[in-house]
Amino acid sequence: MLTDNEFTTKDKIIKPDFSTKTGREFLAFYLQTKFKQILSYDKKAERPIFKDINPNFISKFSRRLIENPQKKFLIGVTGESASGKTTICKHIKKTSEKLNFPLEFLSIDNYFNDISDLIKQYGTFDALRDNGYDVDSPDSFQLDILKEDLIKLSHGINIKAPEYLINGTGISVPNSIPIHSEKFILVEGMAAMYKDIKDVFDVKIYIDIDPKIQKKWFIERASKRNQSEENALKHWEYVRIAAEKYIRPSKSEADIIINGASSLDYFSQIIEFIHTATNSFIS
Repeated sequence: MLTDNEFTTKDKIIKPDFSTKTGREFLAFYLQTKFKQILSYDKKAERPIFKDINPNFISKFSRRLIENPQKKFLIGVTGESASGKTTICKHIKKTSEKLNFPLEFLSIDNYFNDISDLIKQYGTFDALRDNGYDVDSPDSFQLDILKEDLIKLSHGINIKAPEYLINGTGISVPNSIPIHSEKFILVEGMAAMYKDIKDVFDVKIYIDIDPKIQKKWFIERASKRNQSEENALKHWEYVRIAAEKYIRPSKSEADIIINGASSLDYFSQIIEFIHTATNSFIS
């Protein structure tokens, strides 16, 4: 396993003073080494997690760590509907809690506009969509509030995010979900790379998925939500077109492209390795 050497090593490193630039430079070099170790291991995996890495990512991440150490790390995760992004992020959050890893999770789906009046007008969400409402458009999100909240979190300020109710009413409840400004903040949703939202993130991740698996997961999810297969297929056609228009272009701007079909247990192993590696110092 990837973590075996980290767990069994007796070679602890004396912790440098991270309040100094020299100490942070050492940490940046150390983390670069560990990240390269992860990538090397991942290439040999049955279903690798990492599909592509921006060649400038490691140096950019290192500069950020050295030059602005006080700012929290914002990690933006996007991908098409049913690509596995929500499942992966929730699993990472769950794993981080077990390890006492300082990570918070924020779903951008909660920043959908309140469309309760429109749903009342058309009768149902499906009827609203069928009459041309573009739910995946940047205009369908409270992007100004989202950006403001992300900036606050990056500077150590806790927020209360809105909550979009998923009961079909289209209601958005403002200042509803408490989000703590932890050292790492995982932000997930299709709108993570919309407009200038993407510029707020220190790390931009795109979850990629085989279209056949994606469609299968989409239909299965619709069934669990008591949607008919006919309606699910109609919605799938909309999702496919919207993804081409709004989501796929952000793939070229991602720092890291991840395989959405990788094992969740394997994701846990990677998080465990990162946690162990970053705690292998002695005072």
